[in-house]
Amino acid sequence: MLDEELSEIVENLRTLGGDVADVEVKKSQRELPKTIRESLSAFANTHGGVLILGLDESAGFAATGVQNAVKISNDLASLCSTDMEPVLRPLIRVHDFEGVQVIVAEVPELERARRPCFYKGAGMTKGSFIRVGDGDRHLSSYEVQIMLSSRGQPRDDEQGIPGAGLELLDPVALETFVQRLRISRPYAFRDCDRDALLRRAKIMVTGHDGAEVLSLAALLALGTYPQEHFPQLIISFVHFPSPTGDDAAAGTRFLDNLTIEGPIPVMVRDALAVIRRNMSKRAIVGGAGREDVWEYPETALREVVANALVHRDLSSTARGAQIQLEMYPDRLVVRSPGGLFGPVTVDNLADDGISSTRNATLMRILEDVVLPGETRTVCENRGSGIRAMVNALRSAGMSPPQFDDRISAFTVTFPNHTLLDEETVRWIEGLGEQRLTDSQCIALAMLREGQILDNRSYRNTAGVDSRVATAELRDLVARELVVQTGTNRWARYELSERLHRRSPQETSLTTRTDRRPQLLDALGDETLSRADLARRTGLTDQTVRRWLAILREEGTVELIGSSPRSKLARYRRARQASLFS
Repeated sequence: MLDEELSEIVENLRTLGGDVADVEVKKSQRELPKTIRESLSAFANTHGGVLILGLDESAGFAATGVQNAVKISNDLASLCSTDMEPVLRPLIRVHDFEGVQVIVAEVPELERARRPCFYKGAGMTKGSFIRVGDGDRHLSSYEVQIMLSSRGQPRDDEQGIPGAGLELLDPVALETFVQRLRISRPYAFRDCDRDALLRRAKIMVTGHDGAEVLSLAALLALGTYPQEHFPQLIISFVHFPSPTGDDAAAGTRFLDNLTIEGPIPVMVRDALAVIRRNMSKRAIVGGAGREDVWEYPETALREVVANALVHRDLSSTARGAQIQLEMYPDRLVVRSPGGLFGPVTVDNLADDGISSTRNATLMRILEDVVLPGETRTVCENRGSGIRAMVNALRSAGMSPPQFDDRISAFTVTFPNHTLLDEETVRWIEGLGEQRLTDSQCIALAMLREGQILDNRSYRNTAGVDSRVATAELRDLVARELVVQTGTNRWARYELSERLHRRSPQETSLTTRTDRRPQLLDALGDETLSRADLARRTGLTDQTVRRWLAILREEGTVELIGSSPRSKLARYRRARQASLFS
C-alpha cells in the first residue's frame, strides 16, 4: 500500500467516525492484541481487508504509532504463518505517518475452497470468524459446515430415501419428464430403457443397503407430497400489516398466513398465487403514459421463489429450516437456508457467465419439469435467473433487489416502490439537465430516497460495467447533482445539498448553475491548468473539466498544448470570451 492510500483510508475513517467493513484499526503500541487473530480470520473468510496498527479509534483515529515496528511486523507475519490455518500471507508494511510509525497489513480474501480460516489454538469451530459491518463475529458450527461443503460439490440432493420408490412420484409428472428428456437430451437418454433413464437422471439411486431407492431431488421435483418425509421443506408465507411486523395498536398480527407445500413446481405456483392475492396495483409512468401494474413484476417473483427452492441448503442440518416469504407494506422478503455457493458473490451475482449450483442434480431435473398449467419449466432461466429478476424490476422502474449473504442464509428483498413515478419524473425534468442516461435517472431517484451509492451498487442498479459506472458517476458529479466523498474503492456518492428539496416545484426553482462566467473570471488574461482553475473557483475537477469542454465547444476558451485529459493541460480565453464577461 502506498503512503497516499493510507492517508486516504485514515481520512475516510475520520470522516465516518468509525471502522468500516474492510478496515480494522488497533492501537497496538507495544504488542499484538489478542483480538488480532479474530480480525485475520474474519477478513480471510469474507472479502479481505486492511489491518492498521498504531491508530487510536477512541481518540478519533489519532496516529499514536507502534513501538519497535520491525518486531511487531515480524510477530504479525509469524502469527499468520504459524497460528492460522490455512496459512495467511498478508502484505505487511511499516509506514511513516503523521510523525509516527504505523503498520499496515493487507489481508487477502481466502478462496472459498480453502475456507474457513481459523486460529489453530481455538480449533476450527471456535476459532473461525467472519466480518459483519465493522466488527468480527464468531461463526456458528452450522456456518463452518456450510463453508466446508463449498470445498466440493454437495451431494445432499442425490441422497437416497430409505424404502422410497416410484410410488411416491406423480405418475403424470414423471411420464412428462421422461418424454421431455428423450427429446431435449437425446444423446444421453433417447436410446435408454425406462429403468436406465431413471438411474442416469438420478431419479433412482443406490441406497446404503444396495437397493434402488428414490433420490431426494426426485421427490422434491416430482413427488406427490414430499413433506410426508421432510415436513419442513416448505415455504411459510406471512403478510404483515406494518413495516415493523404486526400492528400492536390494532391487535393485528398478520393479514395473511399460509404454509405452502407440495413438490417444487406446485410450491412455485402456489407461492405466486398467494403473493398475487395480497398484492395491490400501482401506477408507473412510461413512454405510453400512465399504466397500472402489480406491485411486483411476475418475472421477478417467479425467479426469486424458484431460486430459493432450488438453491436452498438440503443438508441434514438444514432440513428443519423452511423458506420464509414475508410481505410488508414497503418490501417483499424471501429468506432461504444456506448462503451463496461456489464462486458466486453478491457483487457478481447478476453478471454474465457467473453461475454455481449447490444442488446440481435437483437443478438438472427441474430443467425438464414443467410448471403446473404452463409450458415453461421450473429452471428455464438457468444461469440467468438473477439477471432476469434484476431486469424485470428495472423495467418496472423499481429499485434493484437487495441481496444479503449470511453464509447460513441468503435473503432477497424487493423494495415496494417505483423509483420513476410521476413526481420523480417531474423532479428530474426540473433539474434542467440534458442527455442524462436512463441509469443516471434511476440513480438520482435512488439518491433522492436517501440512499448512498458506490460503484458496485451503481453497477447493480444500472446493469452496466465498472467502466461505464465510473464515467456516469463522474458526469453526475461534474453536473453538481451528486457529491463524492472518499476516493477510489472508498468513493461514495450522495445527492448534492441543493437538491435535497422534495417537491418538483421547489426543484424547478433551483435552476442549473452556469459556471461559465465563474471560470472565465478565474482565467482573466492568464493561461491556467484545470488544477489551477479548480483551486481558484473551489469547484471539483470534474465540474471544471465539464464546463471547459462546453466553453471550448462554444469557442470562448482554447486549449494550449497537450490533451484535455491531463490536469496539467492549460487553457486561456479566446477573443470571443469577452462576450460572456
